[in-house]
Amino acid sequence: MSKKQLKAIEALEEAQKIAFAPFIFQATVSLRKLGVFDLIFENRHVGGVTIEEIAKKLSISNYGIGVLLEIAESSDIVSKNSEHKFELTKTGYFLNFNKTVDVNINFTNEVCYKGLFHLEESIKTGKPEGLKELGDWDTIYEGLSLLDPEAQKSWFEFDHHYSDDVFDDALKIIFRTNPNVVFDIGGNTGKFAISSCKFNADVAIKIIDLPGQLNKALVNIKNEGFEDRVSGFEIDWLSKDPQIPTGANTIWMSQFLDCFSEDEILKILKTCVKSMDDQAELLIMETFTDRQKFDNAKFILEATSLYFTALASGNSKMYPAEVFIKLIKKAGLMIKEDLNIGEYHTILVCKKIGHIE
Repeated sequence: MSKKQLKAIEALEEAQKIAFAPFIFQATVSLRKLGVFDLIFENRHVGGVTIEEIAKKLSISNYGIGVLLEIAESSDIVSKNSEHKFELTKTGYFLNFNKTVDVNINFTNEVCYKGLFHLEESIKTGKPEGLKELGDWDTIYEGLSLLDPEAQKSWFEFDHHYSDDVFDDALKIIFRTNPNVVFDIGGNTGKFAISSCKFNADVAIKIIDLPGQLNKALVNIKNEGFEDRVSGFEIDWLSKDPQIPTGANTIWMSQFLDCFSEDEILKILKTCVKSMDDQAELLIMETFTDRQKFDNAKFILEATSLYFTALASGNSKMYPAEVFIKLIKKAGLMIKEDLNIGEYHTILVCKKIGHIE
C-alpha cells in the first residue's frame, strides 16, 4: 500500500513524536490510572472540565494534572476550548474505552516497557535480555506462573484477547471429525480445554505444556469439574529431544508456534508428526502478518514481534504464513485445509504427507 508523501515539516513533526513517544505513552498511562480520562468523559455534556476542577475532584495538584494534560493536548488526546475546559478527542476516547487498545496498553506497560530498553542488546545476542526486568528465567514461558500479579494478568489478557473471539468458530472446525482425544499444545490457563469439554461431552483432552503453567491449568480444570476428562503432560520443547505421547485424533496449537524460532518450530512439528497416526490431524491457528486486512492489525503484530525479541525468547516473532507453510511441508505434513477465521486468524489443517483424503 502506497504511503502519503509528507512535507518536510510534517515528517519532522512525526520524527519528534517518535523521539518523545515514551513520554506520551507514560502520560497516557497516568491519565488512565488516575481517573482523569474518566472524569473528563463524565463531564462531556457540560462542555468539559478545567484543570482546577479535575485537581480538586481527584485530590491531585494543579501542577500534576497540568503537565499531563499539556502533553495530551499537544498529542491530540484531549482538546481545550476557549473556557479552558478539556474534552477527550476521538483518540483519547479510544485510549480509555476501546478494549483492544486497553489490553495493548496494559501489556506494553506492565509486561514490556522496562524490558524493551534492552532491545538492542537482544538483537545482538539473540536472547531475551529484557526478561531480567521481570524475573530470572531463560524464556518468559518458564516464569508465567511466577510473574508479578499485575504483569501476569496483563499477559494473559493480551494472549486471550486475540484468540477468545474465535474460539467458538475454532471449536466447530476442530470437532467436525468428532475426535475422541485432543492434544492441546501450550494450554496456558486451560481455557481451551475447558471450552472443548463444554462443547463436546465425550472428548478427552491432554494439555502439553511446561510444568509451572500446566499445574496452573490443571487447577482451573479441576475447579470447572473436568479433571476426569483432562490430563497433563509436562514438556520442555527446548530440550534436545522432546517427545509427546501417541493416540491423539487431533493435535491443536493456538498461537503457540510463534513463540519459537523457525528451527524450533520445525523440531516441534517433527515431534508431533512422530506421534501422529495416518488419520490424525494437526491444526495450527495463528495471526499471520501477511494475512491482515487492515494496516492497524499488521502494525500490532509487528510490534508484538519486538516483545518476543526483547522479553519472550529472543528469537521468535509473528510470522507471515509463507514461513509456516514452508516449515509444515519440511516437517512431513501437508495442508489439507487453509481456513480464514474471524478478522485476523488462519487455521491450517495438516495431515501426514501421503494421507490426505
